[in-house]
Amino acid sequence: MLPRAAQKGLKGHMLNHPALRQQIYKLENLIPPSLSDFGQAAELHWEAQNIRQQCIQFLQYVKMFIFRYLVPHEAEDELLHPFEKQEAQFPSLLVEELHSLTLHVGHLHELSSCVLGGLTVPPQAKLFSPSWHLMHLHLDIHWSLLEILHLLGEKMPRQTVYAHRFSNLTGENLTNISLFEEHCGNLFYDLISLAASRYTKVRPSEALTSHHYPCTCVKELWILLIHLLNHRNKGSLTESFWSCLNNILKDVFEKKRDTEAVFAFKPIPCKDSLTFCWWLITHLALLHHVDRNGNVDEKKPIDSNWSFVEDLLKQSINSQTGILEEQLRTHLQCCLTLSRIWDMNISAITILWEHYSKNLNSHFTIPWFGLKGLANISKTPMSMYESVKRCCGDIHTPDMYTTSNSYQFFLHILVQVMKKAAKTNGTNPWKQIKGRIYSKFHQKRMRELTEVGLQNFFHLFLVLAAIAETEDVASRVMELLHFLSPVSTSLSLRALIWKGYFAFMLTYVERNMDISVLAEEVSNDFHKKAKEFLVARNDPLQKQNLWVLLSTYVDGVQEVFETSCHLHLSEEKLLNDGFSMLLPGCRGAELARVFSFLQDVLFRLRTVHKHLNQGLPSGNTGPNAPLSSVAKEHHLAVARALWRNFFPFLKSQRMLQTPCSQLADTAAGFTLMALDLPSTCTSDLQPQPVLSMMQLFGWDDMVCPRLVSRYLSHLIQNSELSEALTRMGHMSYQPLLVQSWFRCVLQMFIDQPPDTLIRTDAERTADKAYMEQLTELTRLILKLPEVRDIFAKAHVDDSLSKQDPNDAVFQFVKAVGKNYSGLQTLAEKSAMVAKALEYLGDVLKYVKPYLTKKGPAEGLHLTYRIIGCLVKSWAPILATSKAQQLLFRIIDCLLLPHAVLQQDKELPAAMLSAIRENLPLFLQGLSFICCQSQTQGAYLNQLLGNAIQQYFGRFLSSSPSAPRAGQQHPVLLAMSSTTTIPGVLHLRKTTMQVISESYLSFKGHAPPPRLASVLAFISEAFRRTKSIEMCDVQLLLPSVLKCLVLVNEPQVKKLSTEILQCVVEGCQAGSGGELATQLISVFRQFIQDYTTVYDNQVYSILEAVAVLDQSLVISLIPAMTEALRNSEYKQGLGRNAVQREAYKRLLSLLREAGQMEILKLGNETH
Repeated sequence: MLPRAAQKGLKGHMLNHPALRQQIYKLENLIPPSLSDFGQAAELHWEAQNIRQQCIQFLQYVKMFIFRYLVPHEAEDELLHPFEKQEAQFPSLLVEELHSLTLHVGHLHELSSCVLGGLTVPPQAKLFSPSWHLMHLHLDIHWSLLEILHLLGEKMPRQTVYAHRFSNLTGENLTNISLFEEHCGNLFYDLISLAASRYTKVRPSEALTSHHYPCTCVKELWILLIHLLNHRNKGSLTESFWSCLNNILKDVFEKKRDTEAVFAFKPIPCKDSLTFCWWLITHLALLHHVDRNGNVDEKKPIDSNWSFVEDLLKQSINSQTGILEEQLRTHLQCCLTLSRIWDMNISAITILWEHYSKNLNSHFTIPWFGLKGLANISKTPMSMYESVKRCCGDIHTPDMYTTSNSYQFFLHILVQVMKKAAKTNGTNPWKQIKGRIYSKFHQKRMRELTEVGLQNFFHLFLVLAAIAETEDVASRVMELLHFLSPVSTSLSLRALIWKGYFAFMLTYVERNMDISVLAEEVSNDFHKKAKEFLVARNDPLQKQNLWVLLSTYVDGVQEVFETSCHLHLSEEKLLNDGFSMLLPGCRGAELARVFSFLQDVLFRLRTVHKHLNQGLPSGNTGPNAPLSSVAKEHHLAVARALWRNFFPFLKSQRMLQTPCSQLADTAAGFTLMALDLPSTCTSDLQPQPVLSMMQLFGWDDMVCPRLVSRYLSHLIQNSELSEALTRMGHMSYQPLLVQSWFRCVLQMFIDQPPDTLIRTDAERTADKAYMEQLTELTRLILKLPEVRDIFAKAHVDDSLSKQDPNDAVFQFVKAVGKNYSGLQTLAEKSAMVAKALEYLGDVLKYVKPYLTKKGPAEGLHLTYRIIGCLVKSWAPILATSKAQQLLFRIIDCLLLPHAVLQQDKELPAAMLSAIRENLPLFLQGLSFICCQSQTQGAYLNQLLGNAIQQYFGRFLSSSPSAPRAGQQHPVLLAMSSTTTIPGVLHLRKTTMQVISESYLSFKGHAPPPRLASVLAFISEAFRRTKSIEMCDVQLLLPSVLKCLVLVNEPQVKKLSTEILQCVVEGCQAGSGGELATQLISVFRQFIQDYTTVYDNQVYSILEAVAVLDQSLVISLIPAMTEALRNSEYKQGLGRNAVQREAYKRLLSLLREAGQMEILKLGNETH
């Protein structure tokens, strides 16, 4: 019997049940038509929340009362206490009241839009509208009704509670069980309706990210339903959650509804009911992971609904329903999610395979996706392999709808099912699936496959190989591909077949399986096609088509090598002699592509082999990692294949004038491979293959300098190579590297046409790239120990030179010269000469193309500048007997070539400009050598004189006007250097001798041509040097005095006077008496030669000299008097009064000595 307080409380609540309805009505009336006042909104929120709490407390009290106090009675008895009778009638009355309440609240989907709009309010809000509270009160009531009915059934097991007042009204008895089922069905219907209204706004691509509930409270209600119905199903024969849902979905969305049949629910309007069912079931399946406490446990085993989903699958692939690709993607994306969280289901795979086996040639595209929706053929084997790897992965991103087609979703599902089958049922499911898949392929079917179909075929079997028996699947694929006739198979299909083979090889590599069978199959086919490619070199169209196929093979081999961790899986079988036929047929971009592939293979082989030798991990270190001895054998095999099938072509290309830019990179790779695996090299490179490779590509003068510079840039910085060359005893490798660098700098313009003034953009780009390449080579050369030592000893900073190859060469040449000058012993000097000549190499051979083509101008200027610097800086070296032969060749080829000696032919302007700019360097160096040479001094002096004679006149201006900036005479520039430079005095003497003999010689009384210009040159030379040498007095002064006497041109007079003044003043300033004695001797001879005929001119000249140096003229009085007497004697007319008067005027300027001579002349009796 119930406690009295409980009886009173229950009676009070039951009597106040109309108050519950009033509270609901009151809450409904709180919903305003519009609301703008925030204060009013807060007031309504708290009032609505209070009403809702009261209603919830009432329902909670009913549940608590049933749980605590309800005791079932077997039967009614008249002897029972009235309270006991009331207690016995309570369950029936409760069922009646609950039924009444369901009728009062009605269906959720029938609520007004204003109330349903409360579901869209974000849960983070602090104030909620009355409509929100009312909507959630309805949810609370619907759930509380189910809870109360469930508790009532739990408290009264094996009993049915009848509602007596409703037994005769409907013809059916209302019970707690029927009310639960009815209300549960209505709630399902309402929730499905809410989901359907939400589904109208869901895009197909967002199906998995768009939830089926408008509010988290609705989500929680779904979760509560799942737990409640599954709990009831375990304890009794009631329907599970999935069963209830399936029945209602079938009832609501049944397309062929019998008009005579009575359905419990009206149809729910939905734009795509099939897709909606997929969407709803997928999201509800995910809610099964949520436990009763609201925590997500994805490892929790959940009940599946495969029976209903199988029906959905059949509808999805039914051709009569007209399901589009965009719908099918959504369906299978949902199916994939279900297969991931539910148990294994072979039937789903069977259903799908029946559909896709008939549609392998379909593109499975979505038209409105544009380019993204097109069915793309895999461009490389790796892209095909990665596509399959994505199918086999466990990562499923929301964007799969746009990135995967429905066929790929099928493959994803297949992978999920096979993985779960492997964990639970062993190999039996695989045998079932294998049988169904294999049976669909035969010769006819294989030949029906289009390019798209064949790719889908490969994707399917690659997936099977990745998740099942790899070798069995690959063997089956090879058998099926043999059904395709090589004759009838197009090149595009053949390329796809090769991609498929390589994708299988990548699968093998991933599993550390030997690829020899697959490699032989595809490499034999490649050999045939490479032969066709070589034969078709004159058929551009056929060659282009074959290249598309052959490049697929190249890509595939490269990807296999890049993927293989240890290169121990027979990769060498892919490098067959087909490449030896492919390479000769390649041109341009084709050749660059093969070289790029070859570089990657070489680098990969060296890296893996080095890691193996050093014991470093290179990838797979598991139990399937190869034994080092086995791996090394495969490495040797790969290396031999590379030497055998690639290197002969590489070697044949090295002499080309414009080789492929990647030839150097590839040759460097082979050189380093020769260092790591010397035994694999071809016999023509033995016994020292590294040296042989360096000689072929780095030290051979006939190889293009662009190739050499790029090749050496790869190798110089390799410390292992340097150590190996040193161990071999090849100590001269550094001089040879310097020699090659020297050649590369000298020949940087060798490829330019001789007369091109305007460069194209492509030529500028190539020149810029080569300069960057040379700059890098220069930087590396300057780091060589031997070169660093030379700069250090010469105290030259090479940091600035690293940026400019030309300047670096000049600095290096100067540094070598300074090093030689600092040596003391003969042995050291002799060794340095030999080393310097080794650095230089055959320098004239390097520049011969410039001289032959007479251009380009940049090349000629560079040549004359570098070799001019060489002649000047290395003059002590070139003066030795070992280097004189080189000096003579330089003079013959550059300074005095045959064209210069032909006076009737003009030199090309570019060459003449280069000579003019750098002639001072040659003359200064040659002058020094003339002074130093002990064996060829006379011949060298002759060559120096010839050079001055040839170029003095060529560069002499036609008028003595002031030369423009940068146009000074090169001989003048050479003489203008400080006299501390050895050989400058010799150069001056030789120059003055040449000028005197060749440019100041009178023909009778006719002056030489360009006399004023010659005199201007002499005057400028004196002005710059500010000194007078013996050679000037001996060689030049007589000619200058003659010009003063015989030439009346004002400019000549002026220049001659200036020269005379310089000589006289210079002799005054000179130390010692030799200059003065020589000067007196020249003037005496001048007086003797010209007084008889040109007495007035002689006296006039001497008057000018007397102003400068009176003592000089005084010392000449005896000579002048004697010349006067000889003149009068020759004339035979006695005293010449006019001449004597002129002489006396001169004497009157000479102070006492002049007066005394005048007296003597006056006292003469004869």
